Amino acid sequence: QVQLVESGGGLVQPGGSPRLSCAASGSIFSIYAMGWYRQAPGKQRELVARITSGGITNYADSVKDRFTISRDNAKNTVYLQMNSLKPDDTAVYFCNVKWCSGYVCYSHNAMDAWGQGTLVTVSS
Repeated sequence: QVQLVESGGGLVQPGGSPRLSCAASGSIFSIYAMGWYRQAPGKQRELVARITSGGITNYADSVKDRFTISRDNAKNTVYLQMNSLKPDDTAVYFCNVKWCSGYVCYSHNAMDAWGQGTLVTVSS
């Protein structure tokens, strides 16, 4: 079993800069990638940002130059620094970890684990 514990959500004013954290624990031997998705009311879940074990990152166009994803491999923790928040960033943010129970871990053999979600509301 894999557990993901998220923190850092809440009510934020436009222009604010909160940071989300997600710590993974459990039967994880190796991690291929860690990332954040979000789901706004009435919309589908979308990828916000992702970082691989090698440090390769990719971002949704809507958050490029505003959000930064990083990870602490020793702690199996991923962070999402969000800057210049807009009302359109309001959503439930979900942590995602692609992990493996063995040493070799790639996208094709990794399993998905999801956090419970943390609500970020951008409003004045």
